[in-house]
Amino acid sequence: MRLVDHLDKGISVAPGAPCLTTDGVSLSYREVGELSDRIAGGLAAAGVAPGAKVAILSGNDPVAFACVFGISRAGAVWCPINPRNEADENRELLDRFDCEVLIYQDSFAALVDTIAPDLDTIHTWVCLEGPRGEHLGWEDFLAAAPDGPRVDRHGPDDLAMIVGTGGTTGRPKGVMLTHHNLEAMTSLTLMGYPIGDRPVYLAVAPLTHAAGVLCFPILVSGGEIVIMRRPDVTLMLQTVERHRVTHLFLPPTLIYMLLDAPTLGSTDLSSLRCFWYGAAPMSIARLQEAIERVGPVMAQLFGQTEAPMMISMMPPREHFEEDGSVATSRLSSAGRPAPLVTVAIMDEHGALLRPGERGEIVVRGSLVMAGYYRDPEATAAASEHGWHHTGDIGYLDEDTYLFIVDRAKDMIITGGFNVYSAEVEQALMEHDAVQDCAVIGRPDERWGERVVAVVQARPGRVADPEELITFVKASIGSVKAPKEVHVWEDLPRSKVGKVTKPEIKARLLPRS
Repeated sequence: MRLVDHLDKGISVAPGAPCLTTDGVSLSYREVGELSDRIAGGLAAAGVAPGAKVAILSGNDPVAFACVFGISRAGAVWCPINPRNEADENRELLDRFDCEVLIYQDSFAALVDTIAPDLDTIHTWVCLEGPRGEHLGWEDFLAAAPDGPRVDRHGPDDLAMIVGTGGTTGRPKGVMLTHHNLEAMTSLTLMGYPIGDRPVYLAVAPLTHAAGVLCFPILVSGGEIVIMRRPDVTLMLQTVERHRVTHLFLPPTLIYMLLDAPTLGSTDLSSLRCFWYGAAPMSIARLQEAIERVGPVMAQLFGQTEAPMMISMMPPREHFEEDGSVATSRLSSAGRPAPLVTVAIMDEHGALLRPGERGEIVVRGSLVMAGYYRDPEATAAASEHGWHHTGDIGYLDEDTYLFIVDRAKDMIITGGFNVYSAEVEQALMEHDAVQDCAVIGRPDERWGERVVAVVQARPGRVADPEELITFVKASIGSVKAPKEVHVWEDLPRSKVGKVTKPEIKARLLPRS
């Protein structure tokens, strides 16, 4: 199945049903299909050949998302560009991916004008709202399309998209995902979670990230995708109730905001079947709160750009024991390896470890990327010993639940002991004054490194550093407890909401 086949399957299931809905206005499956055909024709008229790279720079928008399927129908490769990136980063990605066309919203015109002079590979610029100087307007772009249906010119093993990595570990790379990779992700989602008939998915997170690829299993089911242009917790709750939303994905940071929303208790959330959380570690205490207050619908997923979304999964039912009680012992896990995905734990020499032993999480299966674009060295390093290396440290228990204890680069060695920052972060998140936190290692003449925490307090609460240190000592012991706690108004985050520890280190290390 190719990327565009997800849409075409939905058309065959429910051609007249709402497909993309924004601000109360819906496009039917038939209309989105016709629009994608015209977009493919416009690309062909612009000289886009199969395999060419086409970028989209847009916020959450139904027409911009329809372009994804037009790009696929033309046999081209979709390159999502995050509008939250700095101009230099977007310029670098567009150049490195060899993009030939950029489709953008007028609200990002200033950014486009900044980067355009340095992008010689881009021969066609299309503004969704109207012509801008030499850049085509949307209607002129579509009008250039020749009459007649498009001829499919690509297969399942061809590239479907190139995605920039988050950049939290250094210079972002271009992850090459094939149509087969995306088909695997969709298949695993349908196998592992309660999708059901005619789902209604609320896309809150950026469609350039997880929110976008999670639309694909909804489309093959003939479901409706309700697109929010920007995150707003109050509006999100209203939208769930108004549209009877069945499926939702949020990163932990937005879930914490939702749990603190004053209207949560008065909102009807009974339509929800599956509330996905992922993209960053989640507080166990707040997860238990979500299960109690939102309902028995919480569903974890673990993946990365290189193996999208579904390395492991924990559907709603696995959050509970057979007697109906909350399965507290496994809430800190990332669930079990997804069907058709093989997960193992490997030591630094390439040997696979036994249950309970900690090492790097490695993965095999059709979910795994084709490699990094124009970067054979990074591709070889990520696939050493015949497995995809995630860079995460973890272990599998006897019941095959996967526990992620840290990023390999974030492990702290203090006084000869290995301290996993994620474990300390979980302990801090148990305190009811903590909204979010990050733990890093700071050079120390005596211990090698000392454990340092940066904390964001919950609204209306005061986070006292000494109290927090004492609290963590009582939970996981003095060796792992922070030696310092800094309280910041907010934590620095990447464009997709992940806490950026390099930025925290840059702010703290000069003080040492």
